[in-house]
Amino acid sequence: MKIRADKQIIESVLINLQPFLEKKDASQITSHIYFEANKHGCIVRATDSEIGLQIVTDNFIVEHEGSFTANGKKLLDIIRILKEGDIVLEILENTLLIKQKHSKFKLPTFDANSFPVFPVIDEKPQIALDSLHLIKNLKKISPAIDTNNPKFELNGALINITEKTTDLVGTDTRRLAIASIPGSSGEELSLILPKKAILEIQKLFLDQITIYYDETTLIVTNDNYFFFTRLINGKFPDYQRIVPSSVKHQIALPKKAMLEAIKMITTISHDIKISFRNDTILFNSLSSDNVEAKTEIELDTGLSETFEISLNSKYILDFLSQVDHDSFEIGFNESTLPFLVKDDNFMTIIMPIVA
Repeated sequence: MKIRADKQIIESVLINLQPFLEKKDASQITSHIYFEANKHGCIVRATDSEIGLQIVTDNFIVEHEGSFTANGKKLLDIIRILKEGDIVLEILENTLLIKQKHSKFKLPTFDANSFPVFPVIDEKPQIALDSLHLIKNLKKISPAIDTNNPKFELNGALINITEKTTDLVGTDTRRLAIASIPGSSGEELSLILPKKAILEIQKLFLDQITIYYDETTLIVTNDNYFFFTRLINGKFPDYQRIVPSSVKHQIALPKKAMLEAIKMITTISHDIKISFRNDTILFNSLSSDNVEAKTEIELDTGLSETFEISLNSKYILDFLSQVDHDSFEIGFNESTLPFLVKDDNFMTIIMPIVA
């Protein structure tokens, strides 16, 4: 097998595949990238068996057809140090040769036939969602998804499809983010998508996609990419029970002013106290030493008495980073109970800090 391509093309393909490689054990074939060259172009794959990506490209010149595998990280390291211009990848006696003018490198290969088999679409059902809305709203809830939680289902996002709406839900037990996509789908379905898969989908897909699924796997495709992920097997918490059925106070807040005030306080402390008064909102740092930060903004809240909440600023800053409008709503009942912040069909319920 022998193929050639410009350095930038090879490097771009290899960079896209790095997140899908087995990182801990280089002796595993899943630490390798699979290349297959035929008369139509090149198929390049990487998978750690939990998540995988296939790239189809006609930007490689195929001089001899065939297939091979090579360690994905080492191959990228070699490509990066080479100069601009064409690079040749050639198999000779079960060894990969990487050549450019007077430079030559060798990498061992594994039996390409032993590379993990990717799932196939076959007759898998499709998820009938507007893919751009799905990707946009997955981005909104991503910061709230937990990592390394012993309850595996919390390390992913729930996609809960009903007849009238689709809810995307993530939680780290201190906050709960929900993004709703209105519209009838004519089906009911619940899947738990791993956080790593969600982050990769956001990087890879910027246009229309087609989504397939079965009990264990989700597949996302477009003209160039075939992406798959294993689904998380578990029961996601009943998130609807956590959403307050009503709130005593609801206030519209200016996004820019709130963002500036909160960021100012976080130079001293990430834990902050916000006091809502009739005509002002006060911001104070919650710090264990003698360092203190204070600021305020003027706003007619409509409150007849002061209401205070203490919180981790990260949670509200994550929410504000995904707000599309100039203002958002906050709703609360008691200072010790969860409160919610909302922007149209996106909300986050946050647990306050209780002294």
